[in-house]
Amino acid sequence: MAFSDYKSVSQVQMEFGIKYREENFIVAQEVNISALFLKEFEFTRENIDVYTSEASRTELIISPILREVYKSYHDKYSFWIQKSIAYNERLSGTPDYIIAARSALGKTVLELPLVVVVEAKKNDFEQGWGQCLAELVTAQKINNNVNVPVHGIVTDGELWKFGKLVRDIFVGNIDGYTVASLTRLFGALNFIFQSIDIEIINRRADYLNKETMDALTYQVPL
Repeated sequence: MAFSDYKSVSQVQMEFGIKYREENFIVAQEVNISALFLKEFEFTRENIDVYTSEASRTELIISPILREVYKSYHDKYSFWIQKSIAYNERLSGTPDYIIAARSALGKTVLELPLVVVVEAKKNDFEQGWGQCLAELVTAQKINNNVNVPVHGIVTDGELWKFGKLVRDIFVGNIDGYTVASLTRLFGALNFIFQSIDIEIINRRADYLNKETMDALTYQVPL
């Protein structure tokens, strides 16, 4: 079943036993944005009808914003566009964007998917979130750790909405962010990157602690 076959959050909830909750977990502090990016972005918005098609929104709004934020974190994460993922026949498809842990093998290898971004086709956020939650369930199962949150973003280019899946609970952030306030939108996106950074550090610490405990358990006394 392709991700796009899921039409609503409730459909995914019922199929996979996901609970739903809403709260404002995003802490978006305004950030400084490159003057060059702002100049190019404003030129695009002033001179091109960026919302005339899905392709224009993707190429001229969504991709440039994600790429600009990603640049500050490229040494830790990989950025994928239209990369297929699959857990089983029910959970497979091609997210619009994935942010994943950077593989030691290089940029050609997809490691743990941590953030998925879905373009709301025809501005349909209900279906967009259904697809996004299915992708988050898939990412969680691929990561094989329900305690590590996976984050989702659904956007039509103008409005950006955030959510996350932790264990069997999907949390939707109440507030959305728009390109009309780029500094706050960039702040929200930076918050996501910083959150997954902390989560990776904690996961590695847990792994090292387990390795240490295993070594102590199997240590042969003199």
